[in-house]
Amino acid sequence: MLQMRRFPVWGWIGLVLVALFWAVNLSWPGLRTHWAFFPLWLGYSLTVDALVFQRKGSSMLSRSPGAYARLFLFSAPAWWLFELLNLRTQNWSYVGRQTFTDLEYFIMASVSFSTVMPAVFGTAELLTTFNWLGRMRSGPKIAPKQPMVRGLFIVGWLMLGLLLLWPRYFFPLMWLSVYLILEPLNVWLGHRTLMEHTAEGDWRPILALALGGLTCGFFWEMWNFYSYPKWVYHVPFVGFWHVFEMPLLGYGGYLPFSWELFALYHLAVGVLGLKEKGDFVRIGE
Repeated sequence: MLQMRRFPVWGWIGLVLVALFWAVNLSWPGLRTHWAFFPLWLGYSLTVDALVFQRKGSSMLSRSPGAYARLFLFSAPAWWLFELLNLRTQNWSYVGRQTFTDLEYFIMASVSFSTVMPAVFGTAELLTTFNWLGRMRSGPKIAPKQPMVRGLFIVGWLMLGLLLLWPRYFFPLMWLSVYLILEPLNVWLGHRTLMEHTAEGDWRPILALALGGLTCGFFWEMWNFYSYPKWVYHVPFVGFWHVFEMPLLGYGGYLPFSWELFALYHLAVGVLGLKEKGDFVRIGE
């Protein structure tokens, strides 16, 4: 039976940040999101982490404050990768970008992007504390055997090639191609992978990450809607049934996006020799 613990102090700090900067983003006139986005999402990340701690007695922040802080550092370049791909697809742009110099934009955007991994991983771990997800242990066993791993790697590069050659038609492949390239790399380099779990028939981390990404996606879009600066979408063929700025079908991209973040993070910690800290992200464990 789940034993609830006292809500930790960093959770109260997070709630205050969310309440304060959510209000700022709704009511402050003119430019404000460039400085209000980070504390809003820092508050979200701290709140979610505190809920995880309250429900299971352990969380990313409590397990390793240093690794938690480094998560913000890994997060910014991870999102810049997708900004780089968007230079080709042009699926989104930022209203208000023109008010900043390139250096100002890079610095403020990097600070904002730094909250992506803490928010998604924390939300995914929180979801695994609920019984309905915790009971989902059985599924197809898919082990990282070499023919399959090589096949995924090739498919990933083919997807990326199609995306770059014909972005108008293959833009959705952005949200899966990166994962299919990085997961095999992590297998070959001996880093943590999601296939370690599917090899045992445990699909909880896959599902938890996907739902964690989708949950964060909802909040990203909701808080973005009344923001300034803000992002808007230019998506061919499926730009209808908007939920906030995002077309409804676009929310599907948040599902594999979370797997890409997981792969990017563990590639980074592995390459940097931080494997002893890599397992502080415990999703489905």
